[in-house]
Amino acid sequence: MTTINTFKLITLICCLVSIITFSQAKPVHTHKNPIHRLGKKVVPGADQTKLYLSYLRGKNIGMVVNQTSVIGDKLTPSVDSLLKIGIGIKKIFGPEHGFRGNASNGASVDNSTDLKTGLPVISLYGKHYKPTPDDLNGINLMIFDIQDVGARFYTYLSTLQYVMEACAENNIELLILDRPDPNGFYVDGPVLDTAFKSFVGMDPVPVVYGMTIAEYAQMINGEGWLKNQVQCKLKIIKVANYSHKTLYTLPVNPSPNLITARSVLLYPSLCLFEGTTLSVGRGTYDPFHEIGHPLLKGKYNYSFTPVSIPGMSEEPPQKNQVCYGIDLKNYDTGIIQSSGKLNLTWLLELYNAFPDKAHFFNAYFVKLAGTAELRKQIEAGKTEREIRASWEPALSKFKTIRQKYLLYN
Repeated sequence: MTTINTFKLITLICCLVSIITFSQAKPVHTHKNPIHRLGKKVVPGADQTKLYLSYLRGKNIGMVVNQTSVIGDKLTPSVDSLLKIGIGIKKIFGPEHGFRGNASNGASVDNSTDLKTGLPVISLYGKHYKPTPDDLNGINLMIFDIQDVGARFYTYLSTLQYVMEACAENNIELLILDRPDPNGFYVDGPVLDTAFKSFVGMDPVPVVYGMTIAEYAQMINGEGWLKNQVQCKLKIIKVANYSHKTLYTLPVNPSPNLITARSVLLYPSLCLFEGTTLSVGRGTYDPFHEIGHPLLKGKYNYSFTPVSIPGMSEEPPQKNQVCYGIDLKNYDTGIIQSSGKLNLTWLLELYNAFPDKAHFFNAYFVKLAGTAELRKQIEAGKTEREIRASWEPALSKFKTIRQKYLLYN
């Protein structure tokens, strides 16, 4: 065989190998075009306007919305879009961080008038969490359209529950425009003990519950978690082309300190640190990407300094103090996706490294954990394996309950 023919044969074989390898490659999940495992674009409920616009005509509507409540590829705020085509929106109800999403974490938000639309905005994170009969006066349909992140202590879940309760008590239907859960691919953590019920945890569910807002709403009704076990009349517009195996990247930041896809995936594990004296990067432009404290100097080389950032964190923990600790900006979140578990390693490691253990935790930790046991276990030197074992059988029981209310595989 000549040298030329040999070269041609080798080239042909290389091309065939490349074609076979490419055909077996997994699809990439992108930010602008979230892809379902079968190659179809994920379409949130709000984007499927043909399924609900006719239902809205002629009704006086209240909308529970924030900056994540958008429609279409241009990410048009749903309130603005629906008003433009003549839908009768009468009032806006805003959760934590406000209707336009520009209030800092934990900041009380007052009632106001939206400058763009002229609509009254009733705060559900100010003087009250639950809409009052006066708030709902004249409304005959409520819409809930807020992007959740799938962690029990993220307060939009509690807002949903109070809105459902108010709607049930005032005989108003609630339409839920469902959205994907970016942490919906796993279920993990201690199940909340209702003795520690608070606005950062109202129901006996684990830290990560693996459900969309609409699925969770069905569970609230089905398990009788509303006051006096009242039932909220629900109408749901499902997400198209979505399953709990879908890896979904949010097109809009869900709150001022969750500003990357990585922070959303790290949040369920890192938020527990908000019940400690450590900083999780609030007051920096990398919140939920780093953990540290001034007293860890000499034990860790990585450092950051929290400062006041309007609209994000005005009074962050360890403000103006150099904190030393762990840098997670390059952490491979695929570990979470493959393991289906919260990361307890950082919590155990930093507690053991902290020189002033008596002041490591604060009273908020029990509310975030949903149980008094986790703190006791860490202080007693329990291993991660022992801690995880203590979550059973409650965790398995929840997974069984959860199955009854799932809308997606």
